[in-house]
Amino acid sequence: MAMKIRLARGGSKKRPYYSIVAADSRMPRDGRFKEKLGTYQPMLSKDDENRVRMDMERVQYWLGQGAEPTDRVARMLEAAGHLPKKDRANLKKGEPGKAAKARAEEKAAKQAAIDEAVNAPAEEAPAEEAAAEE
Repeated sequence: MAMKIRLARGGSKKRPYYSIVAADSRMPRDGRFKEKLGTYQPMLSKDDENRVRMDMERVQYWLGQGAEPTDRVARMLEAAGHLPKKDRANLKKGEPGKAAKARAEEKAAKQAAIDEAVNAPAEEAPAEEAAAEE
C-alpha cells in the first residue's frame, strides 16, 4: 500500500483549513485517511506559530514506514528542519511565453535600428565638417 503524507482540505469557501494526514495514495484528497498528523492554516500570518502544527513524532514514524510527503508537505518539513532541502528546478516557469518572446525580439530589432541610425550620421558628420572647412 503506497502511503502519502498530504493535505486534506477543510474549511468553508475562500477560508481554507488543511489537515496534514497520512493516507493511502489511492484515496481521494478529502477522503479516508489513516491518521491525522497536524494542521495547516494558510489564512494566518506567516510568522504565527499556529499556521503549521505537526506531531513530528508521528510524521517521523510514517516517513520511516515509507510514506512519501507531497511537495507542499515536504516544503513544510524542510522549513521545520526535519527533511533536507531538495534542489528544485522548474525551468519552464521563468521562461517567457510566445507573445512575450515576439515582443522582446521586436523591441530588440527597433533598438538596433535606432542605434544604427544614431551611429551612422555621427560617423559621417565629422567627414562633412572637414570637407566644409577646406
